[in-house]
Amino acid sequence: MMNRFFRRAAWAAACLLAVAGCRLMETESLTIPERIAQYTTVRLSADLASLTPAERRMIPLLVKAGEEMDAIFWKQAGVSSKEYLAGFADPDLRRCVEINYGPWDRLRGNEPFVRGVGVKPLGAGFYPADMTRDEFEAHLAEHPEDAESFRSLYTVIRRDGAGRLVAVPYHVEYASEMQRAAELLEQAAGLAEDAGLKRYLELRARALVTSDYRPSDLAWMDMKTNRIDVVIGPIETYEDRLFGYKASAECFVLIKDLEWSRRLERYAALLPDLQKGLPVDGEYKREEPGGGSDLNAYDAVFYAGDCNSGSKTIAINLPNDEVVQQEKGARRLQLKNSMRAKFDKILVPIAGRLMAEDQRRHVTFDAFFTNTMFHEVAHGLGIKQTIEGNGTVREALREHYSAMEEGKADILGLYLVTRLVEDGVLTEGSILDHYVTAFAGIFRSARFGASSAHGRANMVRFNFFERMGAFERDEATGTYRVNEAKMKEAITALSRQILVIQGDGDHEGAGRMLEEMGRAGRVLRADLDRISREDIPVDVVFEQGLEALGLDGD
Repeated sequence: MMNRFFRRAAWAAACLLAVAGCRLMETESLTIPERIAQYTTVRLSADLASLTPAERRMIPLLVKAGEEMDAIFWKQAGVSSKEYLAGFADPDLRRCVEINYGPWDRLRGNEPFVRGVGVKPLGAGFYPADMTRDEFEAHLAEHPEDAESFRSLYTVIRRDGAGRLVAVPYHVEYASEMQRAAELLEQAAGLAEDAGLKRYLELRARALVTSDYRPSDLAWMDMKTNRIDVVIGPIETYEDRLFGYKASAECFVLIKDLEWSRRLERYAALLPDLQKGLPVDGEYKREEPGGGSDLNAYDAVFYAGDCNSGSKTIAINLPNDEVVQQEKGARRLQLKNSMRAKFDKILVPIAGRLMAEDQRRHVTFDAFFTNTMFHEVAHGLGIKQTIEGNGTVREALREHYSAMEEGKADILGLYLVTRLVEDGVLTEGSILDHYVTAFAGIFRSARFGASSAHGRANMVRFNFFERMGAFERDEATGTYRVNEAKMKEAITALSRQILVIQGDGDHEGAGRMLEEMGRAGRVLRADLDRISREDIPVDVVFEQGLEALGLDGD
């Protein structure tokens, strides 16, 4: 009891210090201006001329609904509310907190950058600050009837008046924000001219106030002809580093790129054959991907919440509900304008410093776009239920699930690209374009930090490639060269290893892989520091919203 008291007191004191506008933390790492300089600003815009008047009137409503998800995510990230920002007098410090949704640097392993703020809780704002894993599991052992609600994606864990753990649904915990967002979605539905979009918005509005998301996920899968899209609600579980159970609120507002989407249509029909061709025994690929899967390209016009924190998403593979995936498949949305910004402003400069000079021409936007697309395709392949029937892979791997799933998508996406190039289906560019672009991309994503599932997944891939001789480093120039033949072998081997860990539900094996290979070694760390010193940004922040789009919010 005394330990709990002191933990609560320390957390409260840290928050009070921050709100009082405390001095910046002087660390050996980065100053506040240097932390902000990790990002380059990109204006999010799109050509709205082809939209109908009604569609243009929908966008402000969707943006405002997204702002409610943003407000929820501030709470989920471990900060009481966005009003926390008002306590910081220094504008740079306030901006740094705003980018990171709290006083912890997401690109540097959640390193605290405000004096008096301690380590970020693994459970962020989803669990009581003084709750341990053991207490959670002990409660379920004593009350197995609570297992479903406690492990739900859509509940927070709180204490009742007697100090006992209880599960509270999101639509209760965040009632005011969810209700306002639902009302805005209903207004947008009233303007929708596409029947599929109208139905989805109506069902999603209902989901926000009931925490029953499956009907709206199914409706989202049925949308095929909509020009405007919105992904809104509690989606990904990256923020919950304690168990990986809890979904974070976020929102994307998107405009479909019809020309690029037509280029992608032919790949959706390949999914069943791609699943059959995975490099594992039959029991690890016995599930069939849903038949409703599609691939489309979009321009993003608004990000909010989880997807807007730290490193920014450039592609989407949803829904995450395994039941919906098996029945309908998944939709893969490529965010072309965000992707182009990261390619031009970050990946190309990194390749110019770290890749062998004669291989730099193999770093192409087409390869970057295609690799990213098949990363998302790979999320829908493999197995969702463990082969022994002990529940889902997500449940079995718990806190390791996100990093292992991102690692699977990274490496299996390259395996799929290799097959399609060899089969003559992918004809744009060479296989070396894909390999060199993907390898250069490891340096980009590794800089997201150890707290990021994507960052850890990239470290595993880099270290595995190194063990298998898939690349060489020239000591004299400090540049890397991809070995095409050994890279292909490494891609197949790592794909197989991760698929087996997932299928077996091997929590221990996943933890061992991430512990042994999920960190940057001394030489790589020095190379990453070198590109940081050359002012190559780590990621982007957006200038976004109605003003950026030239729209009136009234």
